[in-house]
Amino acid sequence: MRKLSVSMISLALTTLTCSSALAAKEISKEEAKQYEKIGEVSTTKEYTAPSDAVKDISQKADETGGKYFVITSGNEDDKIRGAATVYK
Repeated sequence: MRKLSVSMISLALTTLTCSSALAAKEISKEEAKQYEKIGEVSTTKEYTAPSDAVKDISQKADETGGKYFVITSGNEDDKIRGAATVYK
């Protein structure tokens, strides 16, 4: 029973590591010049930190088929907002 639990935890951690490795990567405006723009994404939620908004933008960029993104705007008030241009 214990071996099964350890195996399940190991599989879960591996899955989390692999899924985060597939997320789009933030790059600079200069780096973006060498890639093709494919769209824009944004997020508005109650996050605990701005890094949570960046993770959400990365995931959305990945879902649109992008490999990279450049943050174009951000705001911290009652909610954290962010927008980015997506590239491939």
